[in-house]
Amino acid sequence: MSWQNIRIETDRLILRPPQAEDFDGWAANMADAESARFIGGQQPRAVAWRGFLTMVGAWAIQGFGMFSVIEKGTGQWIGRMGPWFPEGWPAREIGWGLARPAWGKGYAMEGAVACMDWAFDHLGWDDVIHSIDPANAPSQALATKLGSRLRGPGRLPEPFQDVPIEIWGQTRDEWKRRA
Repeated sequence: MSWQNIRIETDRLILRPPQAEDFDGWAANMADAESARFIGGQQPRAVAWRGFLTMVGAWAIQGFGMFSVIEKGTGQWIGRMGPWFPEGWPAREIGWGLARPAWGKGYAMEGAVACMDWAFDHLGWDDVIHSIDPANAPSQALATKLGSRLRGPGRLPEPFQDVPIEIWGQTRDEWKRRA
């Protein structure tokens, strides 16, 4: 199956590789200082475009990347989440970043569970991390709900080497034993 045809459905979400029509939502999310705070910071549209193309490039080159998160009920782009492993990253990650209107609805948990299953079952990953800013309590709470545990401080590659992060994570066996 071609990466462009990958699609995961949950009760309320569609997870699929980014498409051109997702960019307006992506750019709006990155323009929102609060939404973008822990995912690279607020960005003008031209910089957001480069980040968007990086995600599409990850799919084209690696065969995976973060999914666009589409709310089934409205067809709206509400965020990005999924597997991420760029050059120099501490380990294979499942990350997330939802637009502010999608916060507090349980979408992050619903989508992250599907992404974790997909990474372990389809990508064959044995271990997953989440790189979380120490001030990002909602992401720490989500990682805990997913069954991940704090492994300690981590370091991202340049140009983010001075951004403090904590590494949360779990193994495939730990994930399969949950429930």
